Amino acid sequence: MKLEDLPTKIPVFPLSNFIIFPKTSVPLNIFEPRYIDMINDSIKSNKLIGMIQPKKTDNFNNAIPQLHSIGCLGKITTFQESDDGRFLIELKGIIRFEVLKEVESNKKYRECEINFKNFHEDLLDKKKDLKFSDLELIFKDLKSLFEKRGFIINWKALEKQSLDETINALAMASPFTLEEKQILLEAKNLDNRKSKIAEILATYTHDHFNNTTVQ
Repeated sequence: MKLEDLPTKIPVFPLSNFIIFPKTSVPLNIFEPRYIDMINDSIKSNKLIGMIQPKKTDNFNNAIPQLHSIGCLGKITTFQESDDGRFLIELKGIIRFEVLKEVESNKKYRECEINFKNFHEDLLDKKKDLKFSDLELIFKDLKSLFEKRGFIINWKALEKQSLDETINALAMASPFTLEEKQILLEAKNLDNRKSKIAEILATYTHDHFNNTTVQ
């Protein structure tokens, strides 16, 4: 997909506890009427929707949650309607975007004006091969953390992917907090994201040792 083919206004899906990264694919089960409307409209046009995190709030008055400024544009690659009216879709992350402003409309779902100016690299097909140093970082410390948290990952399959696919897939599937995943999503480039993963892992290792210290 080329930059000039991307829309400047998109429907956004502010899904809590969920972040998609470029070059990753995830299944989604759509059952809320407003998002069924959104998927229906998207399928009829460009098949693109924006995934974005709502900000945490202590407001319990059903106020519309504010959104993080950075999300990821996804393309619906498979689409299936279930017998009970739900949509089962596969969404592939394309490129991150920055929200400029929310657009008022009569639709049930939210729409935003966006730009991609800081994220052109997400569209590049250049792939970095995994190096031994990357394997040391990713597969040693992160594998240990995954196992401690009971996460199951097909590591052999990951080893066959390129560095960008592996880093993004692990960032998305990791047992990190949503705030930490948002930091990884906003990291300027792959090297920066790799460094951020190392920094986050270091805090988990530090906490682990602290928690085993006799007070």
